Amino acid sequence: MIETRLLHYFLAVAREENITKAAQSLFVTQSTLSKQMMDLENQLGKQLFIRGKRKITLTEEGLFLRSRAREILELMENTENALHQDQQTLSGNVSIGCGETVAMDIIAGLLEAFHKQYPDVVLHTYSGDADAILERIDKGLADMGLLLGPIRQEKYEYLQLRQKDVYGLLMPKDCPLASQASINIDQLKTLPIILPDQTFCGHQDLDWFGTDQSVFHVVATYNLIYNATYLVEHGIGYALSLDRLVNTNGRNLTFRPISPELSLDLYIVTKKYQSFSPAAKIFYEQLQAYSRHVSTQDMENA
Repeated sequence: MIETRLLHYFLAVAREENITKAAQSLFVTQSTLSKQMMDLENQLGKQLFIRGKRKITLTEEGLFLRSRAREILELMENTENALHQDQQTLSGNVSIGCGETVAMDIIAGLLEAFHKQYPDVVLHTYSGDADAILERIDKGLADMGLLLGPIRQEKYEYLQLRQKDVYGLLMPKDCPLASQASINIDQLKTLPIILPDQTFCGHQDLDWFGTDQSVFHVVATYNLIYNATYLVEHGIGYALSLDRLVNTNGRNLTFRPISPELSLDLYIVTKKYQSFSPAAKIFYEQLQAYSRHVSTQDMENA
């Protein structure tokens, strides 16, 4: 089994790309560090480095180990923080993976209240698409994820936030469609469309439209909307996007909702039977209380 010390050493060499600089940062001798890295390669039976005259680069196996080493050390740190927590003062970490949604403003408000109550807890957020967030949840690198759903997998628990995100079309503001107040679903079938990757991954399907994706002219896909905005501005296509994600001020962009409304509910996703750290457990309980409160308000207003 690889010692955690060797993982720290390995990551230092990968970061510095130089044995001498890495040894200096670790306060060990160059010869000691070189021997440790050769021992690591022998232990794994793989070449991890390409040793040049001035620079060390990682092999394909080295790149793989760098990714795994970061995850292993992060998971160990989170575990130690949870177990070493002072019973009188809540500390540790809360890690949330966040998909692209304006509902993050709600989560940020809840985190603000949580932070004021427990200032010693460190809050971590990670932005990515559904696959990246679910991978972090599966590996224990995120306590929970904020996602559009439902995600169609039985191994997760879903806490509905009683909020929704509305879809529409991001387009150049000088195009003919921009004169419309909304875009009819049937119009989408005649346009060059830029779709989120998640529509192809089983997380969010085009069966929203009552049809399959083959009827659409898909010219491009994206996982996060920022880069897709440039494709829209350059006339490549029209991007299916959530409302209020893109600041269109000062750009040749505008947003129009789809009619009839196309929306998805928002969920906090966790692994089934998950054992939370004390800090994550308390924050998740606050999320549950928020969901119950919003649900009660909805029933009273009905």
